[in-house]
Amino acid sequence: MVNPERFIDGYQSRNEGLAAAMRRLGYCEEKGSGIDKVIFEVEYWQLPAPDFRVNETHTQVILYAHKELNDMNKGDKVRACYQHCCLLFVSNQRMSNQTLRERFKIKEENYSIASRIMRDTLEAGLIKLENPDNKSKKYTTYIPFWA
Repeated sequence: MVNPERFIDGYQSRNEGLAAAMRRLGYCEEKGSGIDKVIFEVEYWQLPAPDFRVNETHTQVILYAHKELNDMNKGDKVRACYQHCCLLFVSNQRMSNQTLRERFKIKEENYSIASRIMRDTLEAGLIKLENPDNKSKKYTTYIPFWA
């Protein structure tokens, strides 16, 4: 079973025979990138991050309507920050204060709002510094905890 925190980069088929047949018929791709595409569209349309909930018998995905950043709770912001970081990482890019400001449409002079969201996500253990020895706040980049 793939941990929901790894849905963006993880892939595991529960029925590999069926998955192989569907790939040969052109119904699906080799690597599961559907979640990556959903996260990309969520960011593009400025929606709150989806919430993935895995239960004993099923997986539930909750998609939210548009909310302004001020209307999102801390959990919404942390989840969005983590998913943003993962999406950039699988695209061979890195998250920074600037990329998170762009994701949330935060004005440059309000960089401290993005910094707070990243700090909360760091404290939740979902992201980490790419280079802990970096002393420059301006050039600090982040990667998912599993990278």
